[in-house]
Amino acid sequence: MSKPEKSLSVNVAAGVLQDTRGQVLISQRLPGTHQAGAWEFPGGKIKVGETPLTALTRELAEELGIVVRTAAPLTRFTHRYADRSVVLDVWRVTEYDGMPRGLEGQPIRWAVPESLLEQGLLLADRPIVDALLRSG
Repeated sequence: MSKPEKSLSVNVAAGVLQDTRGQVLISQRLPGTHQAGAWEFPGGKIKVGETPLTALTRELAEELGIVVRTAAPLTRFTHRYADRSVVLDVWRVTEYDGMPRGLEGQPIRWAVPESLLEQGLLLADRPIVDALLRSG
């Protein structure tokens, strides 16, 4: 009797950055990545020994060239794809230093929160939009 295949589980920290006009930053997944071409909230995998906030701070520095000064938890949930589960720890980044730019070659853009669901977001990121709209 064979063992059932273990499902891949990934822990991710994601950030919601808003500009002075209330627009939210999203980035496009690069070719060769899971769900390539889809738009997402920036962030990435939480490494062993990292807290979600530490991981978020590291990821946003690597991906966007910004330094997170202040962030607060927004939501946490699990999304299941056919081949993996993703546990998303989402933070609202309220203060940061620097101008966000796509340091890994990924396109980035700002969008008003009400239009986020029309931007081609990952299915896993849709609950983030709900949490953002509910929290104001």
